[in-house]
Amino acid sequence: MSQDRFYNIITDNQLSAKQKSQYLALEAEASLPYLDIDPMTQQAIDDGILCDMFEGHAPFKPRYVLPDYAKFLAQGSEYLELDPATNFDEALNLLTILYHHVPSVTSIPVYLGQLDTVLMPYVGELTDQQIYQKLKLFWIMLDRTLPDAFMHVNIGPSDNIICRTILRVDAELKQIAPNLTFMYDADVTPDDLLRQATKNICECSKPHIANYPIHAKAYDHSGFGIVSCYNSLPLAGGSNTLVRMNLKEVAKKAKNSADFVNNVLPNYCNVMFGFMDIRSAFLHEKSNFFTGFLTQEGLIYEDRFAPMFGIYGMAEAVNILMEKQNINAKYGHDDAANKLGHNISKQLSEIVASTKVKYGYRGRALLHAQGGISLDKEVTPGVRIPYGTEPDPVTYVQATAAHHQYYTSGISDILTIDETVKSNPEAMFNLAKGALQLGYREFTANVASNDLVRVTGYMVKLSDIAKFDEQGSRTNTTFLGTEASKNTGILDRKPRVIALETSPICQ
Repeated sequence: MSQDRFYNIITDNQLSAKQKSQYLALEAEASLPYLDIDPMTQQAIDDGILCDMFEGHAPFKPRYVLPDYAKFLAQGSEYLELDPATNFDEALNLLTILYHHVPSVTSIPVYLGQLDTVLMPYVGELTDQQIYQKLKLFWIMLDRTLPDAFMHVNIGPSDNIICRTILRVDAELKQIAPNLTFMYDADVTPDDLLRQATKNICECSKPHIANYPIHAKAYDHSGFGIVSCYNSLPLAGGSNTLVRMNLKEVAKKAKNSADFVNNVLPNYCNVMFGFMDIRSAFLHEKSNFFTGFLTQEGLIYEDRFAPMFGIYGMAEAVNILMEKQNINAKYGHDDAANKLGHNISKQLSEIVASTKVKYGYRGRALLHAQGGISLDKEVTPGVRIPYGTEPDPVTYVQATAAHHQYYTSGISDILTIDETVKSNPEAMFNLAKGALQLGYREFTANVASNDLVRVTGYMVKLSDIAKFDEQGSRTNTTFLGTEASKNTGILDRKPRVIALETSPICQ
């Protein structure tokens, strides 16, 4: 059977030679015996309650790695035989080289650094136009040589020429890669810079806008980064594994809300912690990953890696529990259902914060509202409101904002905005600013008429999806976007006109 799969891969006329090599590698990983897990864990997997996110049967690399790129440029690398960078061109060249040695679950780096902070020391006497030309070529290179929409750049919250130029380049090129997060801090970021970021969203559905003070408070002085879709993790560390729990399936096992909260959910949380420990232990103890040059040269530290405790299907779980109690209330639309959802998030946060894991950040896992995968059917990502049932954007934000305080390693609600916002970009600015003031950890929006859209957090082009079945794609993640469009209902998102845009959400 394995040989049949191998043969089908190498003869697939829609895959490039490099893509064939990547698929063959995945098949090789999947051919290994699975780690030794107990019957209870296996049953939870078989029941669709727990999912290992296809990280491999015996993980030999972390899911996400966040090297300290500033340190790398300052010290060079003995392993890569590179001297420290002394100017802008050298800095870009060194980064280009290192990116090809940073692994992830996709085999392509998911974190490219806080690029404005990393590159500003090397600007020197360059003019704005010279910086623009160099960064535009760099941006094109990233998309063409590392064609994966999980690859992620951070900029902000301070105002600087690199930050503004990256926003300019990203809006012009409208590439799916790299993904982009703009950090926002009301005490640091000028309104006109936030306006440039929200105008970009109108143009190309990027960037994410992250609430910098909330994220920074969750980590130590060494900092953090936003990677892949919208995942917040310690800088110079990362995530050793991501396991997720389907709350919809958990709710089916419960008699009512009390049984769910007091018995069923805590039981499956315990099973999940054991599962994460088994997977991370193999990586840390057997794979020898942490003996490599990234660790030896101080670009990453083993104790800054943590498992991500992912959840999804909050909407369906709440609706199931409401029905079991004969309460006519729907998630995202009624106070009783929304309050139950907020309480579940709070309980999950308390469980994760109080449970020690074998290999974690400060000995703990990090709670994550997982954005779904392309195979998910009839279950909503994270804590989002189901596609096609979304209320107006202001109501959406008000219904979900209370969740954001609990999900340290990332939470994203994707608002789909009608194309009329392009003639009134100030409405997007006000919506983003209001959401962040109300406690949103991450503000994300699609604009309905854009070719470039978000799926679960990563980007795809609708034009690429339309022709994928016949032509394939040079971009690795187009396949996932195409599969998601068929299975998960992402194209059913309801475009909404921003209402009350002149009024702050938080009032």
